Amino acid sequence: MNKEYRSNDLNGRCAEREWMVHTQLMSRDISDEAVINSMVRVPRHRFVMNDKQELAYYDTALEIEAGQTISQPYMVALMAQALKLKASDRVLEVGTGSGYSAGILSQIASRVYTIERHQELAKSAEDRLNSLGYNNIEVHVGDGTLGWAEKAPFDAVLVTAGGPVIPDPLLEQLAVGGRLVIPVGEDRGEQHLLRVKKTVSGKLIKEDLGAVRFVPLIGTEGWNDENGRLS
Repeated sequence: MNKEYRSNDLNGRCAEREWMVHTQLMSRDISDEAVINSMVRVPRHRFVMNDKQELAYYDTALEIEAGQTISQPYMVALMAQALKLKASDRVLEVGTGSGYSAGILSQIASRVYTIERHQELAKSAEDRLNSLGYNNIEVHVGDGTLGWAEKAPFDAVLVTAGGPVIPDPLLEQLAVGGRLVIPVGEDRGEQHLLRVKKTVSGKLIKEDLGAVRFVPLIGTEGWNDENGRLS
């Protein structure tokens, strides 16, 4: 892909984002232009802790508050690309974390609804997203494995933590033609990234996008605790 992607935002470190996109994303299998442009625009360094600033644009997961992590840029881009988003889509994200992934999705889709079980993370993410002017995102504190029924149906659902199964409420809240991307595995230390599409007849078509490693998906329809015990 020869097209040049440039950032003209006012959040600084533009050259580092361009370097990240060209060396870590476009050199691999990220080709969705909307995803690439979003990764160029959204300032990842605004979503990491101060002592991790120098690593913000390296392809690595980083620790954030509440013992959680911000995923590596490639994984964020891969999952966003897997959703096959359209500009009119309404997206549910389970696991707000720092808010970075929600920020990426918000630059592509019309509306993003994101759920975080840690109140401190939800508040800091909401403040951060608001400060950056991302006004098409709603943040909610709750059990993400139960989805957000009041806002359903969703054209796309993204789960940023690994569960033992696909939570039924998320499938129920998926619109016809909708796509759900989630890491699933019986071993809390390793999962497979699955994409599920709901057809007009209600049939679910599943694709395996490869092995991944995510923090556990905690909740009624997920793991019971950080040690990977079932609810």
